[in-house]
Amino acid sequence: MGRTGEPEKVDTYVGARISLRRSALGLSQTALAQQLGISFQQVQKYETGQNRISASRLHRVATVLATSVEAFFPPVETARGPADSGWEALRPITATLDGRAVATAFPLIEDREVRKAVARVVQALACDD
Repeated sequence: MGRTGEPEKVDTYVGARISLRRSALGLSQTALAQQLGISFQQVQKYETGQNRISASRLHRVATVLATSVEAFFPPVETARGPADSGWEALRPITATLDGRAVATAFPLIEDREVRKAVARVVQALACDD
């Protein structure tokens, strides 16, 4: 925990990435917990950053979710300096099931022009005009 009792930003980020991957695979917190041999409440705490996840447990999570441990972490340059806007930008996206679905699927779009078009559509829909 940070000085204010809030989770560290990297713990929150890792938890959000676990949640995204779990959701993308269609696993419930209970299903993931069962495969890890822990309670679903513990999975909730990991996903919110309330509890830190040990290296060995994170390795197990990566194995169960068929990804690399590195997939749960931000790029090193993001973790340094004032570029913290990336941390906060992830929170609203992961707050809803729809947001997690979009965030999970977007990088899977292989065609760069299609990704750009999707980004333009989302930006246009988000405008208040």
